[in-house]
Amino acid sequence: MTEKELGKILKEMYDNAQEGYQTTNILLFGVEYAPTIIEEKFKPTDIVRAAGLHPSFSIELRKGIKLSKYVMTI
Repeated sequence: MTEKELGKILKEMYDNAQEGYQTTNILLFGVEYAPTIIEEKFKPTDIVRAAGLHPSFSIELRKGIKLSKYVMTI
């Protein structure tokens, strides 16, 4: 998977989030895709940029990545 592909997925999750839950979806994206992001050594800022989102959202993405080791996904 490339940064561009991850950016596209992030953008879709952001755009399809219920009103008021856009940031939550960024965190969830970070939790779900953390293994790929970590393994490929992608930078959150580059993924957020590829998604066309404001650079400040890279902070939320980093939080989701960090949370991923404490969250069980199904």
